[in-house]
Amino acid sequence: MRLSRAFWLPAWTFILVLLLWQAVAFLKLYPRHLFPPPFEVATGALELLQSGELWSHIAVSLVRFAGGYGAAVIVAVPLGLVLGRCSFLWMALDPLVQVLRPISPIAWFPLISLWFGIGNLPAVVIIFLAAFYPILLATVAAVKNVDPLYLKIAANFGASRLNVLWKIIVPAAFPQITVGLHLAVGTAWVFLVAGEMLGVRSGLGYLIIDSRNNLRIDQVLVGIVLIGLLGLAIDRLVSTGERWVKRQWSGA
Repeated sequence: MRLSRAFWLPAWTFILVLLLWQAVAFLKLYPRHLFPPPFEVATGALELLQSGELWSHIAVSLVRFAGGYGAAVIVAVPLGLVLGRCSFLWMALDPLVQVLRPISPIAWFPLISLWFGIGNLPAVVIIFLAAFYPILLATVAAVKNVDPLYLKIAANFGASRLNVLWKIIVPAAFPQITVGLHLAVGTAWVFLVAGEMLGVRSGLGYLIIDSRNNLRIDQVLVGIVLIGLLGLAIDRLVSTGERWVKRQWSGA
C-alpha cells in the first residue's frame, strides 16, 4: 500500500502538470510555435530518438556529470575530514574558502576555457567547482559536530587514528555529509547544463541552444524535460547509495 501511494501520488502530480500544460497551449496564450503542446513535444522527442541524436546527448552529459561530480567527492570528502579534524588548518583556510565559494563556476569559464581549451574538460571542471564547496563545507561541519564522547571512548580503548577516523568519525558524520552530497548533485547538474551551453557541441545543454537557434521549441522543451527527469533519477540513485552505505555500517 505504501509503495503504491509512493508511486501514484507523484504520478498524479505529473499528470496534472501535463493537463495544465495542454490547457495553456489550447487557450493559445502564446503562439503554437513558441509554446507547443505536450503531443508536439513528444513528437519532437521521437524524432530525436529515431535519429539517435538524443541518446548521444544524454550519454555525453551523464559522462561529464559523473566525471566532475565524482572528482569533487573524491577530493572534497577526504579534504573535509582532514580540515574538520585539524582546527588550526581550517582556521587558516576558511576565509579563503568563503571568498571562493560564492563565485559562480560560470564566472570562471573565460579562464577555464583558456587553461583547458574547448571541449569536455572545461564542462567537467565547471561541474567539479559547482559540487566541490557544498561537499567540503558539509563534511567539515559534520566532522566538527561528532560527539566528543565517541572520541573519548575510542581513545580509552586505544584505537588508532585510522580506526577512529573510519569507524567512529565517518559513520557519525555521514548523515550530515549526505546533505552536502545531495545539495552538490543538484548544483552540479545545473551547472553541467550551463557549461554545455557555453563551450561544447554535444550534451543536453547544447541540444537546447542548438534547437533554439533552429527555432525547434518542441526540442528545446524535450531537453528541458529530460534535464529534470534525469536530475530526479540521479537524486534517487544517490539516495539509494546512501541507504546502502548506512546498512553496511549499521550491520542491518
